[in-house]
Amino acid sequence: MYRAIDVWERKNGGTAVRYRCLQSLDTGRYCVQTADFYHHGKPAVSLDNQFIELFTEQDPAQRSSEYDTLEAAIVAHKREFGEGDR
Repeated sequence: MYRAIDVWERKNGGTAVRYRCLQSLDTGRYCVQTADFYHHGKPAVSLDNQFIELFTEQDPAQRSSEYDTLEAAIVAHKREFGEGDR
């Protein structure tokens, strides 16, 4: 079982990122399922279906590594996907 945790980050140029994180209730460790980018002035698209689809297709612990802290999981996700200051 997992607990969903949303972590928001403000970026330059009116952009925000929502990191869709999961915490394993068995291990207490964290992973990032997805990072959703929102841009000021552009309609926000519901990304909930994608989040659910990814979750049901594969165990989050198999999709990405787990980390002891939310911060470490987000840093690893950024590094893996090359997310600079978009």
